[in-house]
Parts: sequence; C-alpha cells; structure tokens
Amino acid sequence: MPPKKKVDTKPLAGAALIKEVCRRIRFARSLWDAHRNAACRGERAKAIELYETLTEAEKEKIPQTLRVWLRYRSEKYFAP
Repeated sequence: MPPKKKVDTKPLAGAALIKEVCRRIRFARSLWDAHRNAACRGERAKAIELYETLTEAEKEKIPQTLRVWLRYRSEKYFAP
C-alpha cells in the first residue's frame, strides 16, 4: 500500500502562488499539446481559480505567453 500524501493546509501566497499558477498553466499546455482535452480542461480550471486570486501586480509577474495562452484557450475552446 503506497504511503498517504501529506495535505498542505495553509493557502499559497506571494511568490509561491505565482509559481503554482505558472506551473498549472504550463501543465495544462502540455496536456493540450498531447490532445488530452478533458485533463486539460480540469487543469486549466484549477489554474484560472488560482489566477483569479492574484492581485493586478502579481498577475503582471506571470509571463505574458502563459497569460495569453490561458485567455485564448479559455475564450476560444472552453467558453460556456
């Protein structure tokens, strides 16, 4: 039986939050490139959820290519 994963209960903030948003967007992009659209949708939703918690100054620290990809995919392919 594999060991249980340790759940981190404290919320992310500052640089750790920015790093996590970037990681999730990059992972969603890799899933998109691999044509795993359902998995991409879930990962993109998690990335957007975290991205919306950022302040305007923190959003500017996300690389522009990642922000553009997130917005483009969200509007074009995953719009309601």
